[in-house]
Amino acid sequence: MSLAIATDGTTQRNWLEKLGAGHVILGVALVLYPLVASDFFLTQIGGYSLIFGMLGLSLMLLAGYGGMVSLAQITVAGISAYAIAILGNNNSNILGFGWPWWLAVPFAVLAAAVASALIGWISVRTEGIYTIMITLAIATATYYFAQQNYAIFNGHSGYAGIRAPAFWGIGWRDAKPFYYLCLGLAVLSYAAVLYGSRSTFGMTLQAIRDNPRRMRALGYHVTAHKVFAWLLSGVIAGLAGVLLVWFNGRVSPGTIGVDAAIDVLIIAVIGGLRHPIGPFLGALVVVLMQTFAIDIVGAERFNTLIGMVFLIIVFVSPDGILGLWGRIKPHLAQESLRPGP
Repeated sequence: MSLAIATDGTTQRNWLEKLGAGHVILGVALVLYPLVASDFFLTQIGGYSLIFGMLGLSLMLLAGYGGMVSLAQITVAGISAYAIAILGNNNSNILGFGWPWWLAVPFAVLAAAVASALIGWISVRTEGIYTIMITLAIATATYYFAQQNYAIFNGHSGYAGIRAPAFWGIGWRDAKPFYYLCLGLAVLSYAAVLYGSRSTFGMTLQAIRDNPRRMRALGYHVTAHKVFAWLLSGVIAGLAGVLLVWFNGRVSPGTIGVDAAIDVLIIAVIGGLRHPIGPFLGALVVVLMQTFAIDIVGAERFNTLIGMVFLIIVFVSPDGILGLWGRIKPHLAQESLRPGP
């Protein structure tokens, strides 16, 4: 009996050490956040940051582990959002097949994943600035097509009156349920990317990023690995698109505009592309600035402020906030080890 108890205790300690104290503390704080936050801070700050953190995470998966910078992540999320509006219910009197959420959501995420894989299949044959330009061209073309097409996208008006489902006696657009829904999907996406980066596929993808010619010479199918990374990225962006359309209650070409595409890139770079937590940090910074700084500097100067913050962070730390913390942390550790007077 004592041996079993000791073994269980050792297993628990090993599990906690593997998970990391930082993850445990952050997880507890996020779970308890609704106890101290108002509905505004739960949805407009917490939920919105988690949604855009997932979008940034989908980009981080491609850029950080695959070396492929995409400006089409909001486009992929928009496809999922439009699919929810078309397959489910809306108040625009255009399409709206009335599918239940448990059927519409998987199809919407699948559509986003397939679209992402197609974008990847087109762009993986290029590198660097050419990949950025191709994905920007796809994002721009999709935006203008959605704006001018009324049969499917309902033109510039888009779709309105899209409601989050209610089941188990819970309205999932209410502040606390919606926050926990965003948190649950964000944690699942984060864990999947973190675990995937340490899997055989993740290590292979990073090796392809560093030296694709060598990996091709070793017999690896470089294009297939890259396209599959785009597919996985599309799943995360698709889930974010579902949450985004439930958050806003509508979707229009403005949702997938070029400005939104650049915002996702800024979020990922500000937070850092070296670790999956980076995009969530970047999303929190940008959402806080969008919520409060715009009232101080004015809407016409807000983009200038975002650009200045972006340039300062990149200049000080090319790896974003995470890179800045990586520089500060050793100095803090040295200070803590110094003997007192």
